[in-house]
Amino acid sequence: MRFGVGLPTATAGMMYPTPFATAADVVDIAVEAEQFGYYEVAGNDHITTQQYVRKSYPVPPDFFEPLVTYGYIAARTSVLRLMTGILVMPMRQPVLLAKQLSTLDQLSGGRVMVGAGSGAYREEFVASQPHLAHAHRGRLLNESIEAVRLLFRERRASYVGEYVAFDDVEMFPKPVQDVLPIYPAGNADASIRRAARYGQGWLPAGLGPAAVAAGKKKLAKYAAEEGRGDQDFAIAPQVMVCLSDTTEEAEEIYRRSQLFHHLVTLQQSTLKDVSVDTYVTNNCIGTPDDVIAKVQEFRDAGATHLAGIYFAADNIEQLRAQMRRFATDVMPAFTD
Repeated sequence: MRFGVGLPTATAGMMYPTPFATAADVVDIAVEAEQFGYYEVAGNDHITTQQYVRKSYPVPPDFFEPLVTYGYIAARTSVLRLMTGILVMPMRQPVLLAKQLSTLDQLSGGRVMVGAGSGAYREEFVASQPHLAHAHRGRLLNESIEAVRLLFRERRASYVGEYVAFDDVEMFPKPVQDVLPIYPAGNADASIRRAARYGQGWLPAGLGPAAVAAGKKKLAKYAAEEGRGDQDFAIAPQVMVCLSDTTEEAEEIYRRSQLFHHLVTLQQSTLKDVSVDTYVTNNCIGTPDDVIAKVQEFRDAGATHLAGIYFAADNIEQLRAQMRRFATDVMPAFTD
């Protein structure tokens, strides 16, 4: 089982209070994550502040662009994988994105992983791409993945789709990795089909072990239909963690955290089929023994990687304390 840390590149005002992390804090968390043996860090991707966040805070949150941030982190780390959790591909021009990802993979020595999605907030997409306000983001995401893959693979690439088009682009250098891993994100059937068609893994969010197991079965079925039945997919759910000395205290801390209330805001998007009643039981909340038992449930369900874990915290030091405690009290139980 592999474990990752949700890097607070663009989480203030949503999962955490604002202000929350400085640029230096973000880098230091990544460096410390490598020292504690985490497999990856997963930086979130937002460009503009959501309306509900603007109403909640008088001071705008800092959103650090993840790929630029990773260029700096790559120079400060050596084995830590640099994952996007998630990269909102419909907000990005695919040719430039392919160039950025291949350059970052070169600079990092082949450590890039792309969690890719359409984004939880359509308002952000419309604000940054008003000329595409009519677009179906799922189809745009599919075209973006196809385009990036083509640019990675071909010497000279051309593409014409419903939304994406380019002609005779010769893009070098290619990524270091023969197949730069892409993990399509999301819980919906369309997201699982996308992972089956394009991905090396599937990145669900907020699901409990039983739902992860059901999704894994769907993924295997859809992969066989796509002629990819032999693909070894990573199953990489994103989970929330809150550790304390007692189960009751951990649940109390988690329920009053902004992380918990952020999940409620996703009821109409990412978590529309996930009941609020399961926000504790679906996640890793409790004593170290409680959390070890829950991680084992995820492993038994087929999870290979808990990606970009979000730790309940009111400030950056609490996040780092949770990250350290998880590394020392939970991760050693899964070293085999």
